[in-house]
Amino acid sequence: MIRRAIFNKHRVLQFQIAILAAAVPALLFAYAEGPDAGLAGVPGENNCTACHSGSSGSGNVQVTFPNGATYTPGAAQHLVVTITDSSQRRWGFELTARQSGNTRNQAGTFTPGSDGYTQLVCTQTTFQTESFGRSCPSSMPMQYIEHTLSGTRLGARSPVTFAFDWTPPATNVGNINVYISANGDGNISGDHIYLKNYTLTPAPSNVPAIAPGGVVNAASFQPGITTGSWVTIQGTNLANSTRSWNASDIVNGALPTQLDGVSVTIDGNPAYVSYISPTQINAQAPSDDNVGPVSVQVTNNGAASAPVTAQLQAVSPAFFVWSNTYAVATHADYSLAAPPTLFPNLATVPAKPGEAIILWGTGFGATTPPMPAGQQVPGSQIYSVANPPSITIGGVPVPVIGAALTPGLAGLYQILVQVPDSLPDGDQPVVAQTNGVASPTGIYLTVQH
Repeated sequence: MIRRAIFNKHRVLQFQIAILAAAVPALLFAYAEGPDAGLAGVPGENNCTACHSGSSGSGNVQVTFPNGATYTPGAAQHLVVTITDSSQRRWGFELTARQSGNTRNQAGTFTPGSDGYTQLVCTQTTFQTESFGRSCPSSMPMQYIEHTLSGTRLGARSPVTFAFDWTPPATNVGNINVYISANGDGNISGDHIYLKNYTLTPAPSNVPAIAPGGVVNAASFQPGITTGSWVTIQGTNLANSTRSWNASDIVNGALPTQLDGVSVTIDGNPAYVSYISPTQINAQAPSDDNVGPVSVQVTNNGAASAPVTAQLQAVSPAFFVWSNTYAVATHADYSLAAPPTLFPNLATVPAKPGEAIILWGTGFGATTPPMPAGQQVPGSQIYSVANPPSITIGGVPVPVIGAALTPGLAGLYQILVQVPDSLPDGDQPVVAQTNGVASPTGIYLTVQH
């Protein structure tokens, strides 16, 4: 497919030139700007062998589908074509999608990638004319996505990838077949041609549902959420996979608003999603000047939950906890401040009276200077809590040495306090209060002389 066939009835001028110079080897590369429609290997159509001589080599072509062998009607998928062949140095492909019940029925639409390596070729079911570009006119419903001239990447070694988006039909049309014909080009007679097809089935039509009271502070798991702080959403069918974000999801410090097709809105604004599973999502609440009841909604690959109402507050202080009992705390060297036997394989040392320790939480409100949600906290400046909380340990007010957001992370506050000298050994309750709102009771810090 890397060469434009000299018998292309739609390109008369090229045909005439080819007739006049048929012996010129360079014409064998004329398909570099992308093949005509109908060469993806659909039954009853053609494939790369129509424009290339050669046979299959020791390589292969693969298409990666982010949702496995399923599709959700109307929900776009980011597809990646990978061609592998160690002996080849130039690359091409053509791919299309058809309804399994009738290969003349186009299944969905394609959007070329932004790198310039892919384009569309559009035609009618009769293949009378064709059009090349980034979109197809309504008069040409049959779509194929393929390489461009720059996408052939002469001299590139495998594996070579092409990335683009595919949006399935808006309704369930049953199984869909994806056909691809690809080739690698080594020299004027060294083509290797690969054909493959995939069958995608409709994904289960389960709509995500947020549980009653399922939008909570991620540290306390109690109602009341705060802009810029961590929120946990509980329910069913919230996601089709389970994972946390990774480094590739965070671009230039900007946090992702979706993972694997799962997104959250709070008061109509996109939240920043750090963890997804079928029953739980963790997200940072977006920046928002509102307080009071707000709508929360989850979208899972195009299927939206019914909105639920949560209470957006200026503050909702809470400490993260270990074993549902102990406040997450560290010593000044960031070693764990907890009962000695709390974790079987981790060293933990209780806090000492008079020691400065760090308590870790979320929901402590605005900072100075302001830190917008959706970004990793820069390490170049301290983002101090605008209204530092008051803290008691064992019922005794303690000095708050500092309270600020954690550099390199998002929405995670560290509160540096001094443990009172007067406290006896044992588990001592820890409570924070800011702007008249107290953190949950029943959270402890273990103290030992």
